[in-house]
Amino acid sequence: MNRSLFRLAVFIALVLGAMGRVSGADGAGGKRPNILFLFADDQSYKTLSCYQGGPEWVKTPNIDRLASRGVRFERSYFGAWCMPSRASLLTGRLQHAVMSMTMAGQYPGSSYDPAQTPFVPAQFRKQGYHTAQIGKWHTGTDTGYGRDWDYQIVWNRPGHPENAGNYYTDQILTFNGVDRRVPGYSTDNYTDWAIEYVQGQHRDPNKPWYLWLCYGAIHGPTTPADRHRGKFAGKSAPVPADIVGPWPDKPAYLNNTKAWMLGADGKPAMATKVRKAGNFDSSVAGLPYDAWIQQVNECMAAVDEGVGRVLAALEASGQLENTLVVYASDQGYGLGEHGFNQKVAPYDATVASPLIISWLGKIPEGKVCRHPVNGPDLVDLFCRTAGVTVPWKTHGRDIRPLLQNPETNTWNSPLLMTHTSRNYGAETDVIPTDESLTSSSGVPWYALLRDGKYKYIRNLVAGETEELYDLVADPEELTNLAVKPEHATRLRELRAKAIAELRRTDATFVDRMPPTRAETQR
Repeated sequence: MNRSLFRLAVFIALVLGAMGRVSGADGAGGKRPNILFLFADDQSYKTLSCYQGGPEWVKTPNIDRLASRGVRFERSYFGAWCMPSRASLLTGRLQHAVMSMTMAGQYPGSSYDPAQTPFVPAQFRKQGYHTAQIGKWHTGTDTGYGRDWDYQIVWNRPGHPENAGNYYTDQILTFNGVDRRVPGYSTDNYTDWAIEYVQGQHRDPNKPWYLWLCYGAIHGPTTPADRHRGKFAGKSAPVPADIVGPWPDKPAYLNNTKAWMLGADGKPAMATKVRKAGNFDSSVAGLPYDAWIQQVNECMAAVDEGVGRVLAALEASGQLENTLVVYASDQGYGLGEHGFNQKVAPYDATVASPLIISWLGKIPEGKVCRHPVNGPDLVDLFCRTAGVTVPWKTHGRDIRPLLQNPETNTWNSPLLMTHTSRNYGAETDVIPTDESLTSSSGVPWYALLRDGKYKYIRNLVAGETEELYDLVADPEELTNLAVKPEHATRLRELRAKAIAELRRTDATFVDRMPPTRAETQR
């Protein structure tokens, strides 16, 4: 080889090496890394013993062990409810910019145009990955088999609304495009199928893989496995300070979403029956608060066991060191905080997700990051880790610096999440002023911004109060600083940052937002 060719070869090698370092696509032995994305449903972070705020008797040893081998984020914000959080994780865009997605037919029926709304897993397939999804599907009747997913076993809720309440038993499942009814406890079924995939069944052994394992738990009807039913009987849980109100300086809608009352014994109990009778009716009027918390955590036990079994299979198969492992949930779920027994509302208890990221030998272990992330951020991380490019605009930030230095104090990038009820894309151009503004669980449209320790909420109701919380001093969000004159400057600054983020993320309604109470009182 002459000198010129040698220099060219060295230059190409250096460039390719730099590209690998930037993308993060340099797993053990130079292999492209696998991605294992474990995803729970309607899970309060207080149901994990590695998080603060839950009862001391809550134990999730397998998920705790994952946290000890990676980075645990104090909070993340993927979406206000099941469908938009998943749409965001499939597209890399916030709910208001997911084009063509729409609710259609009997709930939870929905549809989208793949040409207008391409999903990220298709790009993984095109760029060398084997892709799989197992578990709950809640993003359009088209599950994307053969286009987005090479292998798929999913409970297609939009496609079978008559079976949409069967979260735990007797599910109609779609196996690579073919439907059949399956007995057994869903959490265990999903785990078994995921283990098969991790061990090498149903996939090309010569390709890296991306598996999205979507549990249906803890979503109502919140049915524990028989082996866990009654596990926490007699246990008591700390009661949220504002479970029955009042809620001073907060939006008016909280008076309509109140789900708790004080029983004859002076202890909180469910105020109304809030779910239809189903496999196991968990939410009946008068149900004691302790009984509800016991049941939620009994249901969570099977998820923790499942995570432990999948991770054991990953390790036993020798793939742990070359696999990015992520545990999260679509959103949180209020367990009495601010009077809620639901999701959607912009408080951490109702909307913030747990998030744990682990990659043995690649990122720090046993660290906690106080800087939150959203769904598009996670998509960006997956793509950079795998060396996959997406040919459309996404909204994610590069959060790799947070994984390299989780305790950094220099991170200065605000986070945005929006809730636009059951509307997506062009359907969000105009903010409604009728009952459709609150058609999702009685909570109006809002924009949520996290900036350092502060959370700013703009409820998109004319004349409604804004909200501002110091999450270090007030993690339960009891004191709204937005109404205090001494915080007026900070309120204006965060309002402006929220507007800037809405513009950056293509929110067409940004110039049509109704005036806030503070703006009308000028």
